Amino acid sequence: MRILKLCLVLAAVSLGFAAQAAESVKLPIVIELSGPGAVSGTNFRDGALMAIDEVNAAGGILGRQIETSVADTQSDPGISRAQVQKAIDSDPYAVLGPVFSGSVKVNMLLTQQAEIPQFVGAEAADITQKGNPYVFRTSFGQQMSMPKIANYIRDEIKPANVAVVWVNNDFGKGGRDKFVAEMAARGITVAADISTEQGQADFSADVAKVRDAKADAIFVYLNEEESARFLREARKQDVKAPLIGETTLLGQKVIELAGDAANGVKGHVGLTVDAPIPAVTEFRDKFQKLYNYLPDHNGMKGYMAVYAIKYGTEKIGTFDRKLLAKTMHGLTIDPQDAPGILMKTTYDDNGDVDRISFLAEVVEGKQKIVKVLPPLHP
Repeated sequence: MRILKLCLVLAAVSLGFAAQAAESVKLPIVIELSGPGAVSGTNFRDGALMAIDEVNAAGGILGRQIETSVADTQSDPGISRAQVQKAIDSDPYAVLGPVFSGSVKVNMLLTQQAEIPQFVGAEAADITQKGNPYVFRTSFGQQMSMPKIANYIRDEIKPANVAVVWVNNDFGKGGRDKFVAEMAARGITVAADISTEQGQADFSADVAKVRDAKADAIFVYLNEEESARFLREARKQDVKAPLIGETTLLGQKVIELAGDAANGVKGHVGLTVDAPIPAVTEFRDKFQKLYNYLPDHNGMKGYMAVYAIKYGTEKIGTFDRKLLAKTMHGLTIDPQDAPGILMKTTYDDNGDVDRISFLAEVVEGKQKIVKVLPPLHP
């Protein structure tokens, strides 16, 4: 009888654990926590974890608590692929990350084969052009952002030519190719085309080439830490031409690392915690209070991705991965319906996002928004 009772107790405990597992929804985070992408990945992770805690505290998604794990890609595509496979083996509802485009290109095939939605921070243009119905961005792809920065350069800077400095990885090459094409379409020539390496520490020779090219403007498209190093060297060599960039040149971490050398930098930012939007300001303040540092655009990416998944799931009313992916295409999420999305966001048929963005300038060590730009497809 005692053995029978013990068996019944163990069976009840086992059923309890099974029920508890069934009542959770798995959203693993596979992200860059070390290597050149550590700044971006740490921000993305912290933004996602903050959103997960908020969602769970408010009752979860359709009554289920979010269960998560965090894996480090070490900013290496091969390791990222192995980590995504481990995440898939846990039978997740969706996968969050990575940020680096080279990593996403090799691991998004795995989530596609497993039919699991993947929300990535990568920006290389071709990621969403490969017919993968399970990959979704959390920020602009280069095909969305480069026309905006090109229009700004043409209309505000009015250069006859530009120099282009880019990092030789999937992110940098994709951005360089798209930017050069946009310049050509506007009749602006490229005076210097300079490739740099990921993780590069010394930019003295590259800055000298840019200075000697005597271009009317310089477009800088590097990772955050390399951007700061380039700006410090440009200040050291007294480069006079306007320094123009995208989000990775004007982000909070770049400003902190570059110091005074960041002042005067201008460009287009798709996501920024300095946006003149109350919901974004609230997010920034909560993030800083929780983690004791100011977030950059990657923190927003991770945060908004969780709320996009929540909204899409509650719209379909069930945990169906295929249906979630199908529903996300063409979906518009309004902050009035989902405050955590921060800004009205539309997903197109390829998984790209469209929304407002901003022109910014670094003034006295702070990013100042000078203009709000409408979505490409209002």
